[in-house]
Amino acid sequence: MAAQYKDYYQTLSVPRTATADELKKSFRKLAREFHPDVAKDKKRAEEKFKEINEAYEVLSDADKRKKYDELGANWKSGAEFRPPPGNGGFPGGQPFRNTRGMSSDDFSTHFGGTGFSDFFEQMFGAQRRAGSAGGRGGFAGGGGRSGFDGESLAEESRDIEGDIMVTLEEAARGSLRTVTIRHENRTDSHQVKIPAGITEGQKLRIAGRGEGGGDLYLRVRLAKHPDFEVDGHNLIYELELAPWEAALGAEISVPTLEGKVNIKIPAGTASGQKLRVRGRGLGKTGDLLVTTKIVVPDKISDAQKKLWEQLARESKFNPRD
Repeated sequence: MAAQYKDYYQTLSVPRTATADELKKSFRKLAREFHPDVAKDKKRAEEKFKEINEAYEVLSDADKRKKYDELGANWKSGAEFRPPPGNGGFPGGQPFRNTRGMSSDDFSTHFGGTGFSDFFEQMFGAQRRAGSAGGRGGFAGGGGRSGFDGESLAEESRDIEGDIMVTLEEAARGSLRTVTIRHENRTDSHQVKIPAGITEGQKLRIAGRGEGGGDLYLRVRLAKHPDFEVDGHNLIYELELAPWEAALGAEISVPTLEGKVNIKIPAGTASGQKLRVRGRGLGKTGDLLVTTKIVVPDKISDAQKKLWEQLARESKFNPRD
């Protein structure tokens, strides 16, 4: 099944030569602009936020970016995309085959409501996998698909795997999502419960919703966030401090998934120091870890320069001693 090609560089408004830092900067700017919690048009923002996340998910990963770039310069936004020969629609490069010689492409399954496009699913999605039930067909064809010898292939149970994009807000609070599965000859919709505190890579199992009574597994991919990195159940926020704030101490407002909180910066705080805000991560056990980064002004006035020079003369501190 052909999918619409996605120009991820265009989505992030960067050239194909963009560096990792340029990608990150553009992603953060766009993600803040279109984050559903702050945008007025929430429906449009939600779709745009997913597109931005998908693009950054691929381009920020060296292996995924290399695979994506190998499609070549002839691909354009809006063109129809089919996986390269031998890919079979799956990242492993080799399609599954049944005993009759049919590839898994003959029994393609596509997802809706997971936060990822068909293009992403075909290029980078989780592999579908065979179940263990014993019909003659090897893979379920959605109800008695005829084989090459004219015999009807028995339906066999088969587990199905896919990816689901979960925002940090959903991971922190839990949510209920509707996921559609487009089989060969039918479309099913299922309510999927995302429990609070879920982490990257965990799988949600929906029993009996695969092919022929197999199970459906959805692998969680946490959406990238403009403010936070994720470490297990903890969130990490980098707080930039002026030198005088680090030296003298300060009270500063920092973001959390539930809104801003004030934290105290102790006098003499060093760059790279971690401050813990308990209970502000993912789930009941997660915390917010605030990592400090001391930033020096790019430009200073003549008056400021004199003050720094005075400080240098009077200070007895030498970090190299």
